[in-house]
Amino acid sequence: MSFTLSGLPVSRFAPLFGLPKDALAALGVVRETVTEPNAAPCRITLADAEPGETVLLLNFEHQPAATAYRSAHAIFVREAATKTYERTDEIPEALLRRTLSLRAFDADGMMVDADICEGSAAAALVDRLMRVGGARYIHAHTARRGCFLARIDPG
Repeated sequence: MSFTLSGLPVSRFAPLFGLPKDALAALGVVRETVTEPNAAPCRITLADAEPGETVLLLNFEHQPAATAYRSAHAIFVREAATKTYERTDEIPEALLRRTLSLRAFDADGMMVDADICEGSAAAALVDRLMRVGGARYIHAHTARRGCFLARIDPG
């Protein structure tokens, strides 16, 4: 089954880019300089930030549905992000190299199924989860820390 994988809209975070440290702190946001490769996957570009780049670490409500599955978690966004990732039938490298938790939700925001896989097996798991009765979208998370990575919709 075809799918579209999307990052978060850059417009939602652009007002934070370049803000002074104290202004970010007042919003509960921390600016960090990346020191290790593949350590900070940007939720806008769905690419890992490079060592030396700055990212913002903040809490983001990725599942706003008024259900028991309502959820928010820490995410990174690259301050250099200019374009939101959106591709059909493609898993970005930053997800391919991680162990993922994929969670399928129905139109009401209720979880209907979930499983974990290596990123290299994500397309097959997306296909299986999209075929579960009532599944409307999938959230991809890092399996180890549980951070939200991206949304997957039927393509």
